[in-house]
Amino acid sequence: MAQWERLRQLDSLHQQQLDELYRRDELPMDVRYYLASWIESQDWSRATQDHSAASILFQALLENLDNQHSRFVQEADFLMQSKIRRFKQNFQVYQEQPWILANIIQWFLNKEREILQSSQLAEQVQMLQVQPSPVETDSHRNTERKMADLRKQVQVMEHSVRSLEEQQDEFDFKYKTQSMEGNITEAEKSEQMKILQYLLNRLDASRKALLSGMSVLLDAADELFALLGEELTEWQRRQQTSCIGAPVETCLNQLEIWFTAVADCLFQLRKFLRKVDELLGKVTYERDPFKTQKPDLEKRAELLLTALLRSAFVVENQPSMPQGKGPLVLRTNVQFSVRSRLLVKVPELNHAMKVTVSIDRDAVQVKGYRRFNVLGNSCKALNMAESTSGGMVADFRHLTLREQKSGGGKGVNDLSLSVTEELHVIHFETVFELHGLSVALEASSLPVVIISNSSQQQTAWASVLWFNMLCSDPKNVKFFASSPAASWPQLAEVLSWQFLSSTQRGLDDSQLHMIAQKLFGKKQSYCNCKMPWGRFSKEMLPGVNFTFWTWFDGILVMVKSYLENLWRDGCIMGFVSKSREKILLTKKQNGTFLLRFSESIKDGGITFSWVEYFIDGTPNVRSVQPFVKVDLAQIPFSEIIRNFQILEAENVPENPLKFLYPNTPKDEAFGKYYSEKSGADSPYIKYIKTKLVFISKDLRRPAAVL
Repeated sequence: MAQWERLRQLDSLHQQQLDELYRRDELPMDVRYYLASWIESQDWSRATQDHSAASILFQALLENLDNQHSRFVQEADFLMQSKIRRFKQNFQVYQEQPWILANIIQWFLNKEREILQSSQLAEQVQMLQVQPSPVETDSHRNTERKMADLRKQVQVMEHSVRSLEEQQDEFDFKYKTQSMEGNITEAEKSEQMKILQYLLNRLDASRKALLSGMSVLLDAADELFALLGEELTEWQRRQQTSCIGAPVETCLNQLEIWFTAVADCLFQLRKFLRKVDELLGKVTYERDPFKTQKPDLEKRAELLLTALLRSAFVVENQPSMPQGKGPLVLRTNVQFSVRSRLLVKVPELNHAMKVTVSIDRDAVQVKGYRRFNVLGNSCKALNMAESTSGGMVADFRHLTLREQKSGGGKGVNDLSLSVTEELHVIHFETVFELHGLSVALEASSLPVVIISNSSQQQTAWASVLWFNMLCSDPKNVKFFASSPAASWPQLAEVLSWQFLSSTQRGLDDSQLHMIAQKLFGKKQSYCNCKMPWGRFSKEMLPGVNFTFWTWFDGILVMVKSYLENLWRDGCIMGFVSKSREKILLTKKQNGTFLLRFSESIKDGGITFSWVEYFIDGTPNVRSVQPFVKVDLAQIPFSEIIRNFQILEAENVPENPLKFLYPNTPKDEAFGKYYSEKSGADSPYIKYIKTKLVFISKDLRRPAAVL
């Protein structure tokens, strides 16, 4: 299928990108539409290099336009006749340099292909059911509206500059003609002076109007830049929370479109200001507004464009190791990756801007604070090949950190921070140079925690969670010197994200209530409860020799490794206290059971408890010793539940587990996880015989009571 036909079948989002592309005047959409087949069949790439080929294509383009004009004459389509005639006149400016037009058409065709590639990628993402869900908010619609207004102002200004140039040429011509004339009467001379004064007044008014328009355009661009600053700040916060598991959208494509559009408009304005210089050099007069106002406009435009470019250089993907628990935890001598991106897309600078990476450029100067060197290819060019969206990125994939040796030994630093509380920052630097503008750009990562041993991974991730939950200043590397406490609502959300990002199922209110009760005791409400950093990650829980975070993370690792499907399907209640468990089960039928996590095992344990009834109807809740990772590595938990047996008083083995709480038959809840063989043929039965037989106490034989 032809490229133009494929473009016409795109969804509304990509159709909008196509419309934005053809808002540029260099290649009108009408010309692209009516000459689509011919344009796509020509070798424009060759024409950009071969001037004779460019001349041939240029003449062929004019002939095709003539043919279209004749067709519209026959159809009496006066509007299109006028448009085609105007298009042909505009193209005539390339008569002496047709290769420039060839380059323009080639650029448009390449941009079209980028839009098609973006659409294809979106379709692939949808097929994989990993669908980004961009929500068009009121602020987005407002930004789009202002962006369209800014583009329109630039188009109006371009027309105003051309009109002003024509007025100035007319005045210049009449002025020089008048001065060259010989004998004329005083009356004729007076009449000529009146005409010249009229033309000068009109020229002065047009110059003032143009300068006023430039000032208004700068105001509009400044307002848009403020809106983009807010959008960028929101994106940075979303990126920060996504690093610790939040299910948020962090795609930069929309911001790139906006930043690029504003930058294009500002570069156009600088081009208009250079034209003002040219016009000023040809004609000036007393109280010429060009002389007094142009310098201020130039300064404003440069300051705004510089600020825009500096904001547009960001860290798209935060530092992370391939096998790490999450981003922002790095290990010495282990490779990590990180990606920077320039949100102003400038194809002319593809592969031209060199980005260098370093660490702790502004490190705190305290004794014992570790220093590192970045090893690997620490200099890369911003390019459009390493980004699926065609953005300008520098993707560093094979960097490592090596600790600098200190003569005095490590010891404890002056801030009394542990290794996993030290925060370090990765820095990026480059220089933007285009059209006489040179701007140094810098970007910084979120703080990273650097470990030297995998045993430090767990506590390092706790530090990453705590910082990104509570601090929005990425340069605050002394954060843990006086870390604030977290409110329970903040902490509850982050804890739920840990399960959501690892297993696709977060924690519900009842599970979070159990955790809150474990941390703060029984309360009517936990909204005002505060959790200090020490109690979260350093202090031992009552009655055990491990911290809250060690316990919680041990359960998370166990679930991710061995119980993910059961957890995701809601089979595991998990976080439920023994007292709550008893309340739930004693109201249910005989053999009802639930699965909960152990509160006394450091690295994660899971048990099941069930209810049975004595002959007199008294409920009895019974539990088994928790299963740990060693057990779950040998036999799937679903098979343990399936084949579990207990010896009653007569030594008759039976499985007491009949209904998963609240009332789902066991085989219905777990059947899809069972192996094909069962009983004596089960591949796991040997473990059940030797490990999973439990002897009951000498109790009266229970009877089922509903």
